[in-house]
Amino acid sequence: MMDKITFCIPSKDNLRYLKTCIPSIRKNAYRKDHNIIVFVDQDNDGTVKWLDEAKREYNLKFIMNPNLNKERYGIGKAYDRCIKEANTDIVMIFHADMMLGKNADLEAFKHLDRKTAVSATRVEPPLHPNGGEKILRDFGMWPEEFKEEAFDKFVDVEGKTDKVTNGIFAPWMVYKEDFLAIGGHDARMHSCREDSDVFNRMMLDGWDFKQVWSSLVYHLTGRGAGSFSGDEQRHEEWKREMNNSTLEFIRKWGSNVEHTPLMQPIVTPVYRKILKLVNANEKALEALEPWFTEVAVQDLDITDWVAKKNKSSYLNLNERVYNFNNDRGTFDGIFVTLDANKLTQEDFNNVMLLNKIIANSGKEGVFNLGNLTIRIDKLKDISKELIKV
Repeated sequence: MMDKITFCIPSKDNLRYLKTCIPSIRKNAYRKDHNIIVFVDQDNDGTVKWLDEAKREYNLKFIMNPNLNKERYGIGKAYDRCIKEANTDIVMIFHADMMLGKNADLEAFKHLDRKTAVSATRVEPPLHPNGGEKILRDFGMWPEEFKEEAFDKFVDVEGKTDKVTNGIFAPWMVYKEDFLAIGGHDARMHSCREDSDVFNRMMLDGWDFKQVWSSLVYHLTGRGAGSFSGDEQRHEEWKREMNNSTLEFIRKWGSNVEHTPLMQPIVTPVYRKILKLVNANEKALEALEPWFTEVAVQDLDITDWVAKKNKSSYLNLNERVYNFNNDRGTFDGIFVTLDANKLTQEDFNNVMLLNKIIANSGKEGVFNLGNLTIRIDKLKDISKELIKV
């Protein structure tokens, strides 16, 4: 037997996907009485009307964004609202563009433990390269084309395996209490990268990650979120949101998302770093700002630039970007000086890898790296301070 769980599913104009996703859970889950909670973040396609009509048939609950169709709640906050509403000890993060395979819930549950995140294995149409963590098979590109019978037969054969690897991605199952103990998702990653951020924090908190290959879901790979270019309007919106959320991730971690081929997070040490940007220009500032804790700018009026960037950032960039002559007091960390007129691609590559370079240097002092002058006053990894939101 397995414990009852709650499937947590955000929706952003995802009616066509929910109409296939939710029936698949009721049909294929080992337990037929699992809870399903849908958070409706945006509804221009009749999602709320359909959920209201279907809630008895599928025994589901839905929550609406209090500012529906005015201001988006964000995917991480949507998941967390579902998780907080759940009255089960175990929750499963699930996407609207996924279809559950037979007994996928039970197969994942067999490997669940405290401070462990268990992922089902995604079966996807061959749209993206396979890093080794998924199975490429075409059972339809859109929910209306889903080859349900063929997928069911595939699961009956491929699901007979005891293979387990170390990695983490949706859909994933956890104990609610453990997840809430680290503060849930970080709202800074509003529409993307919320998963990479929480996986980093789980890793630092000593969690185990297990991918179970007998637990299978069919994933329409980015269709629900809009990352697939077959829907151009949603795709353009997704690109903007991905860019903004990636910048927030970099501002927090000082480096980009990194993981093994099987999706085990790789967390680089995090340091407090100030950039002193001489002969500054907006192009250089735009490229360099996210990679530093603070940027002290010389020879540039930053008023309009900061005001523009504040519109798309969760942070107040007035606290991060300022002119040289503004005394911000003492700063205990790492100082980098760069002349923007001398900035090269090699310099920028070094900036992106700076946390790793500093970690490998292992000592305080001053050294040059291309056109960067780096002074390490205190070598302190603050990554564990980021575990809890």
